[in-house]
Amino acid sequence: MIKPSLIQWASACVLGLASLTSAHAGTLRVTIPSYSDYTKTWIEQMAKGFEKANPGDQVKVEVVSWDNLQQKLQTDIGGNSAPDIAVIGTRWLLDFVKDDIAEPLDGLSPELKGRFVPAFLKPATIQGKLYGLPMAASARALFYNKDLMTKAGFPNGPKTWDDVVAAAKKIKAAGAYGFGVQGKEIETDVYFYYGLWSMGGDVVDASGKAAFNSAAGVKAATLYKSMIDQGLTEPGVTGYSREDLHGLFKQGRLGMVITIPPLAKQIAKDAPKLQYGITGLPNGGKNVTYGVTDSIMMFKSSKEKETAKKFLGYIFSKEARVEFDKNEGFLPVTKAVAEDPVFARDPVLSKFVALLPNAKFAPLVTGWEDTAQAVTNAMQAVYLGKAQPKAALDKAAAEANTKLSQ
Repeated sequence: MIKPSLIQWASACVLGLASLTSAHAGTLRVTIPSYSDYTKTWIEQMAKGFEKANPGDQVKVEVVSWDNLQQKLQTDIGGNSAPDIAVIGTRWLLDFVKDDIAEPLDGLSPELKGRFVPAFLKPATIQGKLYGLPMAASARALFYNKDLMTKAGFPNGPKTWDDVVAAAKKIKAAGAYGFGVQGKEIETDVYFYYGLWSMGGDVVDASGKAAFNSAAGVKAATLYKSMIDQGLTEPGVTGYSREDLHGLFKQGRLGMVITIPPLAKQIAKDAPKLQYGITGLPNGGKNVTYGVTDSIMMFKSSKEKETAKKFLGYIFSKEARVEFDKNEGFLPVTKAVAEDPVFARDPVLSKFVALLPNAKFAPLVTGWEDTAQAVTNAMQAVYLGKAQPKAALDKAAAEANTKLSQ
């Protein structure tokens, strides 16, 4: 829950943005995906505080699931009812810019832009213009059940994919699931990239064409399929989303899962007695992680652009962001929050921060979502035994190349 101090603060001031206050009053519509049960509490408190600090302005928030967010926004855009601002996966932004529905954030004050860690502004900077602010930032790491992994002979977690397989076999023999494989919903493609990247492959090449059907890609897909066939994963992987795997892990039924920092917060709340560790992604020849930002962007159709700018400054104050990042389990995106002791000494987030030098980000190319869907379809076909890895990936690459960089 938000502390009383934040409520008092939110009601008292506009956080140094008085210079942006105008006489114009309107209703600002904000769409944000749910990261956890806390998200709705936080954004609604921000809306109430902003309204008190800006008499006459109103904020209407809509919190939706990540799995429904893209379709929701597409429907709203198609119906000429897009929100004023929305949090999106940064990898969607280039297509929004190409379709001329994203508003450049040129009008933001230098002071507001200067609050951010510069590296986190780059993913949303397109052709020299800033189109989004980093709402959330995270990397990926492997969570492991200490009890299961110690009994399997890997008390400090696996280091390589061979370790993953060896440990999963012993965990299976003990009656639990060894390695979780996501095969449903958003980022099903990314779960495949973990193996692809670690084995030296990439999603697209320097020319912007599909490269995931390389020898490294086939090797990664074959490895995942082999683990499924040996019963080293949860059964029916195409029925498991990231949150489903989190559920198995918190129940103590899963030995290993690659995922996001907020799982640590979920464990503290839902399974406080669970003993777990965090380590890097399995090495297949290279040490890598997946670096991700979600961006909050403004739609060109917005009639409340000035109110939106004020609201962006409001929710990116230090105190607001400390509460958000601390409760959601994200990496700090602003300089002030990064220096806060809450994060500097955090035993979980520090492990993710240490992985960032080897982070791979989604490539900034148009047609990325079509590519991700093609990869998802291919991997689901492989997991279900409906296609062989090379044939499935070659088919997906051909589909992706009709959309990439158009």
